[in-house]
Amino acid sequence: MINRREVFAGQVLRLVVDRVSLPDGSISTREVVYHPGAVAIVPFLTDRKIVLIKQYRHAVGKLLWEIPAGKLEQTEKPLDCAKRELFEETGYQARRWTKILSFYTSPGFTDEQITLFVAKELIQAGTFDTREIGLVSIISQSQIEQMVNAERIRDGKTLLALFCVGMLPATLPS
Repeated sequence: MINRREVFAGQVLRLVVDRVSLPDGSISTREVVYHPGAVAIVPFLTDRKIVLIKQYRHAVGKLLWEIPAGKLEQTEKPLDCAKRELFEETGYQARRWTKILSFYTSPGFTDEQITLFVAKELIQAGTFDTREIGLVSIISQSQIEQMVNAERIRDGKTLLALFCVGMLPATLPS
C-alpha cells in the first residue's frame, strides 16, 4: 500500500481509497468498505422446517426472503449477536446453538465477515420487530426448493446457509 484516504465513515461502515503497488510494479487504486461483521442464523423448527423472514432491502429496492441476520455491535461476540438477532427478527429463542462457518461476503471490496449459526429447539418468546421485518414464516424444505427455483430467494447468505445445512440439493434444476 502506498497511501490511504478515508472517504466516508458512517454508523455501519467505513470507505477508504487505497493507492497500491501491484505485483508487476504498476500503481492502482482499491476502494475498500470496512464492516464490523455480522451473523446469520438458520432457525430450525423441525428437521425439515425453518423460519424465514421477509425484509425490505433498500439497496435493491425489494422485499427479500432471508434467514435472520444482523450486524455485530461493538465488542459483541457473534453468538450473543445471533441470539439477539433471532429474537428481534422472529420472536424466537433457541436452546441449542451450533456455529457452522464464517465467510467473507465479497472480499473484492469489503472485509465483511458473516458467522453462520444453526438454532434448534426454538421457543416462541415474543414478537418480531415490525419496524424492520415485514413477515415471519415457517417454510418447509420443499417450499424452499420451489422458492429458490422461482428466484424468490435471492439473498446470498441465505442461499449459502441453505446449502450448508442440507435444505437444498447440491444441484438445482435449471
